[in-house]
Amino acid sequence: MKRAGPPLESVASTVQKLAVLLGAGVPPVAAWRYLGEPGREVTAAIEGGLSIPSAIRSRAGPGASPAGRAWAGVAAAWQVASDAGAPIASTLREFARSLRAIAAIERDIETALAGPRATARLVMVLPGLGIVFGVILGLNPLAVLVGTPAGAACLVAGVGLMAGAWWWNRRLVAAARPRDLTPGLRCDLMAIAVAGGTSLDRASAAVDRALGENGFDPSLGRDDVDKVIALSRAAGVPAAELLRSQADQSRLGAAAEAERRASVLAVRLMLPLGVCVLPAFMLLGVVPLLISVISSTVVGF
Repeated sequence: MKRAGPPLESVASTVQKLAVLLGAGVPPVAAWRYLGEPGREVTAAIEGGLSIPSAIRSRAGPGASPAGRAWAGVAAAWQVASDAGAPIASTLREFARSLRAIAAIERDIETALAGPRATARLVMVLPGLGIVFGVILGLNPLAVLVGTPAGAACLVAGVGLMAGAWWWNRRLVAAARPRDLTPGLRCDLMAIAVAGGTSLDRASAAVDRALGENGFDPSLGRDDVDKVIALSRAAGVPAAELLRSQADQSRLGAAAEAERRASVLAVRLMLPLGVCVLPAFMLLGVVPLLISVISSTVVGF
């Protein structure tokens, strides 16, 4: 199924529509059915006897893709709201807002990585350009690479260096991506729980259970929540708004960290260029030309 826009934005849009339908009084199963294709798997799972959070969890599927993690977060939010007796529609509206904020982070990351990745792809074609340049000059570097011992050694070494550069680039780009695809999730879930009137201890237990059952680390974000709860108790103010504010702050921090990683990546991508790609260019594009020129000179004599 093709989705319009980034995956997280698509999930957020589906969750927002679901919130509107539920807020208008549509029963949950019917609301999922009205969503069409996005809700088909969930509806089938519910009709097969699964609870709604479990059905949403089946929609997430295996793996740790951003969309899959987002659906797991929706399942956790629904589970916490059900346990706490919080209104599902308002819960989903808040969670859709949270998903759109995370989707904005994802777009910022893709924008920041576009330049470094384009540079990496460009330099990876340099050895091939060297071979094409030799052919244009009327030499035959390919014959040297596959038909002489020295050329074969250059070919093996050059291909090995290019494979190493490709692997190194992938590792650098993967390291630049954020490790937390759901920043502020625990704060969001705690805000949902306490908004339903649940005590803080019971809310924390419900959040731990929901996180664990939906594939997250139960200790995720616990330190941030503990600090917010301590502030709430010291100041004598409701915790829900403070928790939502902390969730927003976590997402802003995640966006800033993603931009920092992308900026560092632009510099680090020069390492495989200098260590692997340029030597491969010499071995595949320059050395065969020299061998070809020397061979034709010797033959001429």
